[in-house]
Amino acid sequence: MNSIIQLIAVCAIPLIFSITMHEAAHGYAARKFGDNTAWMMGRVTLNPAKHIDPFGTIILPLIMLAGSAAAGGVGFIFGWAKPVPVNFGALRNPKRDMIWVALAGPGCNLLQAVIWGIILKLLVIAGVQEQFFLQMAVYGISINIFLMAFNLIPIPPLDGGRVAVGILPWSVGKYLDRIEPYGMWIVLALCLVGGAGFFTGPLVAFGRAVVNFFIGL
Repeated sequence: MNSIIQLIAVCAIPLIFSITMHEAAHGYAARKFGDNTAWMMGRVTLNPAKHIDPFGTIILPLIMLAGSAAAGGVGFIFGWAKPVPVNFGALRNPKRDMIWVALAGPGCNLLQAVIWGIILKLLVIAGVQEQFFLQMAVYGISINIFLMAFNLIPIPPLDGGRVAVGILPWSVGKYLDRIEPYGMWIVLALCLVGGAGFFTGPLVAFGRAVVNFFIGL
């Protein structure tokens, strides 16, 4: 029981901030490109309370963390925040700008991974041996890299799907856009059969390479 509580404690802060700041980044980018919907709803903020979904941000990740700890490790951890509303029609150039709005979330996760990496390096340089802080930084890197990679799977409504729709010619992209109502079921099926790793594997490797480039760990 103590190990489960300890695992939850070290993962809680990086997990909550990774998910909520991801959503805030979408709202910030949307405002920059002409859509003030999220701004008017108070969602362009770093206050986690504005983005937390009680079940997706707290309850489900805690259940998965507890299950992973009970099994002797940290496996697949999934969660979400309240989606930031974006009116793509209000963007100055909807097809182009939706790419940048979609990339803002995963980009924020990559930035957070680098920041947690810098924190870890500073802790090591300072000779800090308190495992709680060291593990929190390690999980901060891992959680953010994974969320970046997962959200870039090119299936709507994930961010990678919106990027793909924006990049592809509309004659092709419209068919991808139409699968959005079934997208999460497709992603879930991929996860169950191990197919999601085809997309996330290279992206996780990329994220780790970026962190290593900046901090040399």
